[in-house]
Amino acid sequence: MTDATLNDDLRHELTTLLDRAGIHADRGLIARMLQTALKLGVEHTDRLDLKIASAALSEMHDAFRLFQPFHQVPKVTVFGSARTAQDDPLYIQARDVAAALASDGWMVVTGAGPGIMQAAAEGAGAKMSLGVSIRLPFEERMNTIIAQDAQVVSMKYFFTRKLMLMKESRGFICLPGGFGTMDEMFELLTLQQTGKAEPMPIVLLDAQGGSFWTGLKTFVDEHLAPAGVISRDDLDRVLITDSVSEAVANITGFWRNYDSLRWVGDRLVLRLVHEPTDADIDSLNERFGGMCAEGRIERTDPLDVELADGDAVELPRIVLNLAQRWVGSLFALIRAINDLPSAR
Repeated sequence: MTDATLNDDLRHELTTLLDRAGIHADRGLIARMLQTALKLGVEHTDRLDLKIASAALSEMHDAFRLFQPFHQVPKVTVFGSARTAQDDPLYIQARDVAAALASDGWMVVTGAGPGIMQAAAEGAGAKMSLGVSIRLPFEERMNTIIAQDAQVVSMKYFFTRKLMLMKESRGFICLPGGFGTMDEMFELLTLQQTGKAEPMPIVLLDAQGGSFWTGLKTFVDEHLAPAGVISRDDLDRVLITDSVSEAVANITGFWRNYDSLRWVGDRLVLRLVHEPTDADIDSLNERFGGMCAEGRIERTDPLDVELADGDAVELPRIVLNLAQRWVGSLFALIRAINDLPSAR
């Protein structure tokens, strides 16, 4: 079954179903999901595949519903080992950084388990914590901070859990951990490197005097970069620190002037908090004009598609035709935007 071969009777029934359910917004997207479900049935999809698709959609629905009331609240996700003991200096670091961010109005998202996850939830407090737990046959259990509150969702699949641990957050803090933590950290870096996710601040936080993340940097510098499998500046977008105050400043400072971005065709629109001056624009072109495939960085009014969508139209913005090879360098441009004289 394709959209073209969907018979008129079935198309009418789908329309009637949407009407009866009272669905008026984004009807095309809802209809597409229903049509996809019907295709899975018509094509005699394997039962196990159907169970995976059904469970994944159900889990995403539950997570979307959990996060929806807090859509306007900035969030930071904290990753780390489930095996970290409460008297470990790393536990204290996670608790303290979460407490500091929560006091600044940030909600803290964790995997809702023990160890570092519990420390972060403890620091933020139950009302400022959101949990996305995973059902495992051993080890993982919902921590007591999350368990005492309803702000948690439980998932069967790691891929849906990881989506929700990353989708809503505007910053990430990774503390030392095992395979799961490293998987989450490397996925963050991959999404940023490839431009599949918007630029976000990422902090690798260690215990005071710790060498866990500096060891990773040594491996990157001595093996990955020389082998040519990554660019030498790929890790520059990450802050490696053992300071809670530096971690907090890195997360919050990233949003001091930069607000958001949107691609409109080949043009990249960067929305700012403060209106840039002519001198600011000249300075950005002098330093980053080489990132443009053509033209230069310019101040602009909201583009037509932004106006039509009501997309942050109240904010000042700049626009550039970014050469794709420079996507990974957006962090440097954003840092410069945050340091503009007009933003001080």
